[in-house]
Amino acid sequence: MSLLVASGIVAGYGAQDEILKGVDLAVGKGEIVAIIGPNGAGKSTLLKVIAGLLGPKRGAVRLDGRDITNLPAREISRLGLAYVPQEMNVFATMSVAENLEIGGYTDPRRAGQRIEKAFARFPVLGQKRRRAARTLSGGERQMLAMAMALMVEPVVLLLDEPSAGLAPLAAEQLFDAVRQINGDGVAVAMVEQNASEALAIAHRAAILVDGQNGRTGEASALATDPEIRRLFLGA
Repeated sequence: MSLLVASGIVAGYGAQDEILKGVDLAVGKGEIVAIIGPNGAGKSTLLKVIAGLLGPKRGAVRLDGRDITNLPAREISRLGLAYVPQEMNVFATMSVAENLEIGGYTDPRRAGQRIEKAFARFPVLGQKRRRAARTLSGGERQMLAMAMALMVEPVVLLLDEPSAGLAPLAAEQLFDAVRQINGDGVAVAMVEQNASEALAIAHRAAILVDGQNGRTGEASALATDPEIRRLFLGA
């Protein structure tokens, strides 16, 4: 049974607006699932629906068999699903440590322990724990955003365009971090414009086109498919 299942999701930002037109997504335990597709396909909107930030007009989301459709985002987070948006994902004027404290709001008694675990995972954050988040590099900010999400000890981590705007080396380090997080047992659903890198680290992939499901399958098979390479990988 899949750990996370979104089925028949229809959603948009206005009464007549349907960005998603019946999208399905499944993420199994221990999986990285890459969500790729052209701009405007509805990839980020799908993550917002799953995370509880946007209510679907139709469809359902289940986490480990429990219906979480339309639950408040805070409650969904408590149930083990964490979401990292593409932008505005850290508190720029607060220190690295203070950002992590905010990330641990669901269980403040264990926040200290989890912060030290975050610093062990991301040593560069430990070295800069007292610095304001605004002083971090782009890659370090993304690491901090992921570390904040991990403070709730999620079973599923949603990442929206984590490598956007990063230099190649920083993007490579970020994808390595995603692999390590997944290796620790956290399932990952990742929207990513860098389709080649996303498919390289994912187990499966889902392609969205015009708010609908396109191809879905093993990431390695999609990465070598001539049509997929032509449309999404620049080959």
